[in-house]
Amino acid sequence: MARLTKLEDNVLVKRVRNDGDQFAFGALMEKYRKPIFFTILKMVNNREDADDLTLECFTKAYKNIHKYDDSYAFSTWIFKIASNGAIDFIRKKRIETTSIDRKIGGEDGEGGTSLANMISDDKLDPEEEIIRTQRSDKLHDLVASMDPKYGELIKLRHFEELKYDEIVERTGLPIGTVKVRLSRAKKLLASMLDDRRFII
Repeated sequence: MARLTKLEDNVLVKRVRNDGDQFAFGALMEKYRKPIFFTILKMVNNREDADDLTLECFTKAYKNIHKYDDSYAFSTWIFKIASNGAIDFIRKKRIETTSIDRKIGGEDGEGGTSLANMISDDKLDPEEEIIRTQRSDKLHDLVASMDPKYGELIKLRHFEELKYDEIVERTGLPIGTVKVRLSRAKKLLASMLDDRRFII
């Protein structure tokens, strides 16, 4: 295995593709397992889920190795599989729809419009469900485009549904700073949502 891990990715992939060489694939796993795991962990915030998704990532990669386009780096391909898997997992858990009573316009859920209500409806037909998913993606994109000191708080408060004391513990920020920044963050996001109006 030690010798195999020193080989270039494209050589290892060729062995897997042509000969079904599990040792070669094992070398690829050895090389990318940790970075894949930590990439997924950042997305799902749970080590057990990240472990499962990492294994799922490599299982998919092995089964679909024939689809790999070697004009691109193997690392790009495998990380894309990992990222897509984590995104699918998050969607299934509907993290973005759990904060039904948390409002953008209010400090503790008073007034404003809930993040979840902007993007979810249990009675949607298939076409509307696709639109809802697109809106969910755009909401995440908007939050990701914000200044990290604001975007991170939106994620913690509204996507992960953490309480203020949990956010303080996670970020190390004083409770006063958390409340002030979160209030500002929600106003900024509300403004961004109003400007873009979730145009598909």
